[in-house]
Amino acid sequence: MSQSRRAKVLVVDDESDVADTYARQLRDRYTVETAYSGEEALDRLDPSVDVVLLDRRMPDRTGDEVLSAIRDDRHDARVAMVTAVEPDFDIIEMPFDDYVVKPVTEADLVETVERLLRYADYEERLRECYSLTAKYAALQSSKPDATLEESEEFADLEAELTAVRAELDEISASFDATDFEALFREFDTGDGANGGATDHTS
Repeated sequence: MSQSRRAKVLVVDDESDVADTYARQLRDRYTVETAYSGEEALDRLDPSVDVVLLDRRMPDRTGDEVLSAIRDDRHDARVAMVTAVEPDFDIIEMPFDDYVVKPVTEADLVETVERLLRYADYEERLRECYSLTAKYAALQSSKPDATLEESEEFADLEAELTAVRAELDEISASFDATDFEALFREFDTGDGANGGATDHTS
């Protein structure tokens, strides 16, 4: 996500008062849109959406169906199921990034969104690191050391690679074991993490 804009969150719940409450709690920190049905959620989803907070029980199109449509259309948005449905074995094959059980507090919502934004930022920086490392290795294998030492372009590449690695270290310092499990599971599947269930009941 670009550092020059606020993250955008799409809140999806057929109970309009619930969706509006979540949106009100998040608007100080993020750009927030609401959708009161699965169809409306898919209509509102575009590349600017970073995180979707998605209810499962909706009458026209369930959250599970919306999630499948999001992944089938290869949207980059991170998706957290925010639902009163207790997790069961059916969630194992669901490509969400987090699972949060209602009721949730404002702090729970913010923590969930921030975690998913960190995942997205880490993945973006990791892809950048892979690309820079490939360029670095290709030049090292094909050019004499003296030529590389004299090249301003290669020096810039080295500096950029060092900076990206430092950013990765900084982001990963905030992760715990569950975060890394979610990230590596996503890299294995290639189509979004299944995520662990987070119970925020009080």
